[in-house]
Amino acid sequence: MNRTRVFTGSPWEPVVGYCRAIRAGNRIDVAGTTAMRDGEVVGIGNPYEQARFVLQTIEQALQELGGQMSDVIRTRMFVTDITLWEEFGRAHGEFFCDVQPVATMVEVKSLIDPLLLIEIEAEALLAEETLKGWK
Repeated sequence: MNRTRVFTGSPWEPVVGYCRAIRAGNRIDVAGTTAMRDGEVVGIGNPYEQARFVLQTIEQALQELGGQMSDVIRTRMFVTDITLWEEFGRAHGEFFCDVQPVATMVEVKSLIDPLLLIEIEAEALLAEETLKGWK
């Protein structure tokens, strides 16, 4: 099976040995994504802004692989403070209100940078019409 990958240029990708997203057949998996841009945290102290940035990054990765947010069937949100769930959830809802994928939100002790408040993974399944013409 052919695999197509998306890389972001993150300093962790070559060290850890992973990519932002991978497409295999009609499935796209997006790795845990945080609010980092060029090694800097976006939206410091703002859970909503960080979640929106992460979801925009996921959307971009999906698009690069021929998918879209409406193809997402599962998200996993890892948050450092579950009491902020409404802010994380508000951003998630803006992207997935009509899609309503299976979603999980769990509190974790910390993420790779202490300024990061959320990390999100996504899984997508592409519809048959999306597969036509994909190489």
